[in-house]
Amino acid sequence: MSSSAETAETAGTAVRPAAAVAAGNRRPATGDGLDLGQQSAARRIKDVVAQVVMWLSFGVAIVPLVWILYTVVSKGAGLLATSGWWTKSQRNINSDDVGGGAVHAIQGTLLQAGMTALIAVPIGIFTAIYLVEYGRGRIARVTSFMVDILTGVPSIVAALFVYSVWVTVFGFGRVGFAVSLALVLLMVPVVVRSTEEMLKLVPNELREASLALGVPQWKTITSVVLPTAFSGIITGVLLGLARIMGETAPLLILGPYTKSIATNLFSGNMPTLPTMINQDRTELGIAPAVERMWATALTLILLVLLLNILGRVVSRFGSVSR
Repeated sequence: MSSSAETAETAGTAVRPAAAVAAGNRRPATGDGLDLGQQSAARRIKDVVAQVVMWLSFGVAIVPLVWILYTVVSKGAGLLATSGWWTKSQRNINSDDVGGGAVHAIQGTLLQAGMTALIAVPIGIFTAIYLVEYGRGRIARVTSFMVDILTGVPSIVAALFVYSVWVTVFGFGRVGFAVSLALVLLMVPVVVRSTEEMLKLVPNELREASLALGVPQWKTITSVVLPTAFSGIITGVLLGLARIMGETAPLLILGPYTKSIATNLFSGNMPTLPTMINQDRTELGIAPAVERMWATALTLILLVLLLNILGRVVSRFGSVSR
């Protein structure tokens, strides 16, 4: 009996190495009948094709941007190099006169943007805090739905709504503050959505650790959540400002243009960069007006660029201190 067991063990020992060798020589099966080398070559080809398509798409998208920037810079940089552009207004300057500046329009744009941000930023941030930290049930769903509606509202609709309430119902005049009210409707949803996404990125462990130490929820939000998301919130505010600073429809309907310096948002006409562009656009046959139009467009682009750079600097030094 022992000899039979030894014979079976010997046979099994001899069979196993042969099976292992056969299994080692067998190539892995593939679903399409290709070996690993062919699959690797096919993947490399697909990767190259994907890269080519990506770079072509990038080139198609960047060409209009470069074209626009080149046109604006080449046609408007001449006036920006003169000191009078930054220190003088267009008062007493006719369409065919050479000279004058855009300081009145720059001041008007900054004043209206500042008033808009003063109203829209607190509303947007508090709404986002409510939706992320407290929002539950029907009220939160309705609030989120209304924010989505405001996101898709055209600027001219917002301007007409403010005009119907501010001018028609209450009988107030077309002033810079009315323009800011219309721009608030366009800026609030941008601030809400960007702030909401930044607050969602804050780890829940930070909230739970603060609450476990007995810190109230409102203090956790102000001392932990908001500082952590500060840089993202600043970015959202800048996106909102970039959205409103180039709007023209609210300005045409609610804020008539003037060539003089005007800093009162509650009385009289208010000059801005978009309305200055529109004013010179109506006189395309006159060379000085055309040059001022391109220079004003370049000034607006530089102003938005400066705000973005400022936002990056603030977000860089706005992290939570340890």
